[in-house]
Amino acid sequence: MSRSYPIISITGSSGAGTTSVKKTFENIFRREKVAAAYVEGDAFHRYNRIEMRTKMAEEAERGNKHFSHFSPETNLFEELEKLFRDYGESGTGTVRHYVHDHQEARLYGADPGTFTEWTPLPEKSDLLFYEGLHGAVVTEKVNIAQHADLKIGVVPVINLEWIQKLHRDRSDRGYTAEAVTDTILRRMPDYINYICSTSSVCRRSTRRTRSLRAGYRRPTNRWW
Repeated sequence: MSRSYPIISITGSSGAGTTSVKKTFENIFRREKVAAAYVEGDAFHRYNRIEMRTKMAEEAERGNKHFSHFSPETNLFEELEKLFRDYGESGTGTVRHYVHDHQEARLYGADPGTFTEWTPLPEKSDLLFYEGLHGAVVTEKVNIAQHADLKIGVVPVINLEWIQKLHRDRSDRGYTAEAVTDTILRRMPDYINYICSTSSVCRRSTRRTRSLRAGYRRPTNRWW
């Protein structure tokens, strides 16, 4: 933890609402004229989209039906901890971006499903702001939670989380309902071990109980 270079970590599962919390902080930072260095958790996945599909197929052949983006094997936990530690000590660090779609591809100049090159953080920032899956994870090898000054775990009603993920991944990312459902089921063991467990080390936990009608159009397809 650092008074000179504080770190805010927003952590939660895919579809939990971490991006909504991030947007709230962005508005606060804009109003208070705070210069934040932003870090995306997806940037610390170990494999790009094609590589991950290949690895999942290989693991499925071995009988592992739960190989997912949530586990230590598929993420760069050591590199993420180093970023938090370096920033807390000196306000520096190295990051990259994961390109989700064609809109981001135009922004970053890289193909969807790939990573940009590693680059230094902006030279002058008031704080580091992380949003993603593993901002408070603790394993036998790493303790990322100890480096964050404020940890916020976003924990919705769980079926709302999955409904939101189904809606987002189908409408924004082009996946089928069957593909998203398969992803949710495959991630379940790692979800319990590496996502749910981080709530115990977060100082605040945000439970989203807002009705779907307040934020989303009512879907008319079969999964609703």
